[in-house]
Amino acid sequence: MKILLKNGNIYNGTGQPPFVGDVLIADERIIQVGSDIATVADRTIDCTGLCVAPGFIDAHSHNDFYIEKNPAEDYFAPFLKQGITTQITGNCGFSPFGVSAESPHRDKVGGGLFSAKNPGSFADFLHASQGCLHVNIAPLIGHGTVRIGISGNASDPLTQAQIDEMVLHVSEAMKAGAFGGSLGLMYEPGMYAAHEELVTFAKEVAKYDGILTVHPRACSKIALGYRPIFTKPHIELALDEVIAIAEEAGVKLHYSHLIHVGKATWNCCDRLLKKLHAHGITYDLYAFCHGGSVITVILPPWYLGMSPEKRKNKFVQFRLKLMINITRKLLGLDFDQFVIADMGEEYKAYRGKNIAALASAQGLSNIDMYIKLVELSHGKARIFIGNYNNEEIIQKLMRDELSMFMTDAWIEENGVQNHASFQCFPTFLLKAREAGLPLETIIHKMSGKTAERFGLHERGAIQTGNFADITVFDFEGLAVDLETPDARPKGIKHVLVNGNVVVDDEIYRPLACGQMILKHAGR
Repeated sequence: MKILLKNGNIYNGTGQPPFVGDVLIADERIIQVGSDIATVADRTIDCTGLCVAPGFIDAHSHNDFYIEKNPAEDYFAPFLKQGITTQITGNCGFSPFGVSAESPHRDKVGGGLFSAKNPGSFADFLHASQGCLHVNIAPLIGHGTVRIGISGNASDPLTQAQIDEMVLHVSEAMKAGAFGGSLGLMYEPGMYAAHEELVTFAKEVAKYDGILTVHPRACSKIALGYRPIFTKPHIELALDEVIAIAEEAGVKLHYSHLIHVGKATWNCCDRLLKKLHAHGITYDLYAFCHGGSVITVILPPWYLGMSPEKRKNKFVQFRLKLMINITRKLLGLDFDQFVIADMGEEYKAYRGKNIAALASAQGLSNIDMYIKLVELSHGKARIFIGNYNNEEIIQKLMRDELSMFMTDAWIEENGVQNHASFQCFPTFLLKAREAGLPLETIIHKMSGKTAERFGLHERGAIQTGNFADITVFDFEGLAVDLETPDARPKGIKHVLVNGNVVVDDEIYRPLACGQMILKHAGR
């Protein structure tokens, strides 16, 4: 089938200024780009006054865990409706593959954040994805998943035999086309891995010219992953650790979600950027100043390990409250910044309310309300936290040449959804419009720059021979509703995935036309 996009303002994804022209598509490929293309097409779409860009590439996603959901389109449609056609998956150490079918720990894959229907090898994952993809997926293998398959969430160091098994899983995925690997140093079991184990994992990724993405051990000035050290903020210690791993392994490094959690951390931004530039390390960010977490994020680990009876001890409660308040104040977080996303159906009345407001309504102190919510949810409540960044930091990072854009979001079964699942990339475009940033630069970060960094061949640019992943939008007509997290953005007019129109004049048409992108394809 031939589709002709006519008279659009073409931003080709390379960072070059736009030009008015046409794009001719035959089946899944772009076959011509130019002015006044004269041909007979099966369909002509008038793009006069609209921006024609490469389909947006989400540099950090976890949607590989959702391809076998039924119906899967419910979990991917919000991303397509905001113009995303490709997602880099397997981040933060978690992928739905990288384990043996005989592992007794397969039920733990996903680290409690995600669940895999039938985790197994990379070959199993490729087979399961056939006919199930609504967006293109570029997979990474997660170190945490591999370690879970070998020893569950045990904190013991891996034996040499277990290290060898880890290497085999990484090698299998990389040989078959994974783009790299990921570490999640803030999560079980990645937090337990010795430096040598992490370097060995990264070396195997480097052996196949792959990229390593890392969720660092700390994203704030003070973090539970480090002992109290006041010579340097923990977020900087975490970056130093990541750099040391990458340099020893000789691997390309991409830093996941550069955030500065809590007001006290905001002044670390310039120092981190200086170090990232000194080492040429790219990173990604989302468009909002809040992010998703779990309610235990500021809770000392020893507390949940206690029995319910011991937790009620007056000295335990005194110690707990002291530590929570110290941590919270050192970070610069207030209880009105903690918003309940979901605690289960029994407590759905709490959804969308912050802890300070709930405390006031129930006549409790903020900290007593916090502890009550921890207990009621058994530490499982899903929350959103503000002050992850501020607008000044987001604008600075958007301008920075090393940054790329991502959502780091997924569709939840219940509760308040994450804004980023529905409105992230249009919000970036709106921020660019408000700040007067060059649109060609912003689109480059959303497409060609990400494709180049991760090695996605024949993607990310509107040029002859590339796959026809295209997003057409009305820049002046873009609008989001930030009061409603799951609201659909306005102005994303047409979205094509591999030459298939999945958003047609803002009408979503579900089609499982995504592809599993493999590193060796097209080379």
